[in-house]
Amino acid sequence: MGDDKLWLDVAGQPLIAWTLNAAAAARCFDQVVVAAPASRWRAIVELAGASGLPVPETVEGGARRQESVAAALQRCAGSKWVTVHDAARPLAPPDLFRTVLGAARDHGAATCGVPCVDTVKQIGDGLVTATLDRTTLIATQTPQAFATNVLLRAHLNAREHGIQGNDDAYLVERLGEPVAVVPGDPRNVKVTGPLDLILVRGLLEGQA
Repeated sequence: MGDDKLWLDVAGQPLIAWTLNAAAAARCFDQVVVAAPASRWRAIVELAGASGLPVPETVEGGARRQESVAAALQRCAGSKWVTVHDAARPLAPPDLFRTVLGAARDHGAATCGVPCVDTVKQIGDGLVTATLDRTTLIATQTPQAFATNVLLRAHLNAREHGIQGNDDAYLVERLGEPVAVVPGDPRNVKVTGPLDLILVRGLLEGQA
């Protein structure tokens, strides 16, 4: 996006402040770890304090999301359950955190997702090779929750076998472990590009 999207102003606050507020409103976390550049650590601690979250531990993020999660996960090794959430999803409803965590307690791992509304096609060499049945497909979101020992094994397995994934549920799937799915929320948008930011600003400015 040309800027650090997490620190862009949205209704008078940095985007990441809204994400921290959403996690705080869930009232189900007793430890918080944030992977971020060291230059942002002080500001993150201040924003988390204002949100009502426990004082967060901060770790340096990696070059890829997977490395950042792995670094933060090491600080949570003593916890029985862990939840992973993208800082760029500021609109996750508080009850979604609790629902995903509850499903993880029942199954060992859980993600949330919304139905695919577009037809999804596989392509090769610029041609359609298959059209997938969208009734069996979801677009996954975060938060995702796991038994901590399961997610630690998943990241270790990924490092040992060179597995790269866009979400932690995929790494758990590669272990052969089940991952439960609970309904996500259409408003739980991930800010990836400028259009996402316009949508999120519109929704959050209505709450401010």
